[in-house]
Amino acid sequence: MKSLRILFLSIVTICTLLSSVAYADTLDSVLERGFVRCGATQGHQGFSNLSADGFWSGYDVDLCRAISAAVFGDANRVEFIEYEGTSRAAPLQGDQVDLFARNAYWTMSRDTQYNLHYVGITYFDGQAIMVPEAKGVVSAVSLQDVTVCAVEGSIESDRIEKYFFEHQINYTETYYEELSDLQTAYMAGLCDVVTAPASHLQSLLLSEAIDPAAHRILPERLSVEPWGPVVRAGDDRWQNVVRWTLFALLNAEELGVNSRNVETMVESKNPKVRRLLGVDGQFGEPLGIPDSWAHDVIKGVGNFGEIFSRNLGKDSGLNIIRGNNELWTRGGLMYAPPIR
Repeated sequence: MKSLRILFLSIVTICTLLSSVAYADTLDSVLERGFVRCGATQGHQGFSNLSADGFWSGYDVDLCRAISAAVFGDANRVEFIEYEGTSRAAPLQGDQVDLFARNAYWTMSRDTQYNLHYVGITYFDGQAIMVPEAKGVVSAVSLQDVTVCAVEGSIESDRIEKYFFEHQINYTETYYEELSDLQTAYMAGLCDVVTAPASHLQSLLLSEAIDPAAHRILPERLSVEPWGPVVRAGDDRWQNVVRWTLFALLNAEELGVNSRNVETMVESKNPKVRRLLGVDGQFGEPLGIPDSWAHDVIKGVGNFGEIFSRNLGKDSGLNIIRGNNELWTRGGLMYAPPIR
């Protein structure tokens, strides 16, 4: 029995090593191919959208363009391949795409069970509550005797139950099968409030079915949900390219380097800026890309703050406040290790 167990573990180990070897050349494949293949999802407002003329835009899309800029010095050498919202593992495992930068919460099971790895956090979402303005409620703790729309069996349902119990709020929950059902039920007046991820509620406010001035997303967050890009496991070099592209975007914002001033900032005397922009040191060589990689990223797509503002913030029409997505120096959770 013991020998069988050892044999089984040996087979698993060999399969894992072979899998890692098979996926160890993504950067070489990308360089040989001449473009990055990025998995995308249509219709997630502000994050990933395909226009009528075939142009992809959004927060997640810009990260893929940033990686293209890091590798090729050109933010437009990306092929976006559309998949349904639940399709992540198979396209990566089957080498159909090089990464997914879409809205996918980082969980232990997703990070450990599918031969995939999250490489960083690009967005902190969180469960929120939306109510009609007519109720005159500005805080979730002021709710009382309400009917709540939630997805049956979801973690959002569990959280709202816990939150209302802790704050002694009387409520009745109305369950639905899908997130899309919540909009229909809420607009039909079948519930007083609706709970879902804040990004989903923000998209709902922008839909044609609702008057955004007549509804309010309350400020409380019932959770912190990290999103980030996903790549194949066992490919450290490609993971490093994706990870440090994200870190470069964050470092650039913290250092005040943006798409408008990047060319003049190469004259900066600040050693942090000079390392970031490839003026001093050889920080592209360990990644297998040019030393100007971060300079090209910032020139091509801007820094982290520019990407947020353009797709989700004040310049987007969504007007999502940064909150947890603000830099750590401004009270948020976003931080990147230094380039040195």
